[in-house]
Amino acid sequence: MIAMLMAAGAAFVVTIFFTPVLIRSLRARGIGQQIRDDGPIEHPHAAKAGTPTMGGIAIVLATVVGYLFAHIRRNSIAFATPGWALIALIVGLGFVGWIDDYLGVRARRNMGLRKRGKTLGIVLVAAAFAWLAVQFVHTDTHLSFTQPLGIDLGKAGLFLWVILVVYATSNAVNLTDGLDGLAAGSSVFTFAAFMIIAFTEFRHPDIYAKFGHQAVGQVFAAQALDQAVVAAAMFGACAGFLWWNAAPARIFMGDTGSLAIGGAMAGLALLTRTHLLLPLLAGLPTIETLSVIAQIISYRGFRKRVLRMAPIHHHFEVGGWSEFTVIVRFWLFAGICVALGVGIFYADFLRHGLDLG
Repeated sequence: MIAMLMAAGAAFVVTIFFTPVLIRSLRARGIGQQIRDDGPIEHPHAAKAGTPTMGGIAIVLATVVGYLFAHIRRNSIAFATPGWALIALIVGLGFVGWIDDYLGVRARRNMGLRKRGKTLGIVLVAAAFAWLAVQFVHTDTHLSFTQPLGIDLGKAGLFLWVILVVYATSNAVNLTDGLDGLAAGSSVFTFAAFMIIAFTEFRHPDIYAKFGHQAVGQVFAAQALDQAVVAAAMFGACAGFLWWNAAPARIFMGDTGSLAIGGAMAGLALLTRTHLLLPLLAGLPTIETLSVIAQIISYRGFRKRVLRMAPIHHHFEVGGWSEFTVIVRFWLFAGICVALGVGIFYADFLRHGLDLG
């Protein structure tokens, strides 16, 4: 618990004090957000043009610092392979996002990497993480909701599944990052959930040992705790960044932040064996993605729009809700989803604990 508090606290402090420095540096270099001309014209999104972007640099840096800081005290927790793998995933996707942001700023338009280039970057980073998960972390190859299910993907299947989950989640958070503080605020709830889940697994490794997991006892506990520390560092980083990103935002996270956050969520879900619970724990990005898919299918298939504008947060903006109202209500929705997800996890956890006893 102390290690988690250290990670969250250090990451929070870094983003609180480093982000203003980053804002001044980005402004001095003229690195500001370009606003797309297909946004909701009824709302003053154009006024946000020029707001510094690439704020995800602060989130990624704070997460790394928080993770390392949690390991420096005497008799501190040991570094574990899952923790390093997660940090590598976060930094890798943050770098892909940074390239996208940089190219967009340089071209003076809200379009950076081409779709193929961005997809390739995400897939390459996801593939590297998948390789680490399969070969070094020895992640359970079964599909899992809150516990491993009877469907064994095998190593090759797990490799592909990891890439799919990382790609889908990173893009989902990217879609959510459309209003001031929306992605950062909702992500705080999700990472809090993963802190609880990973810490619970750390405290009760015996329950997972009965599934034949390769890492049991103290080894399993060390791995689970290190995952909890990464979740705590992401929690602190997103919370600290929200201080400057809340409406009206003084800085945007850009793809640098959204891809890193989405990757962290996916990685934590995969390593804590909550793959299929992730759509609920990340309920807001899930709904945002489904709204875009529904809009595309409806328009291309029937030439009709199911929403005034996609993603769904713009639908409500065009419908007359203020940006602040949309953000707060969507935060509430994200919190409810996380509460349900954690409740389901604990109910299943207790059931298996009783069965084991």
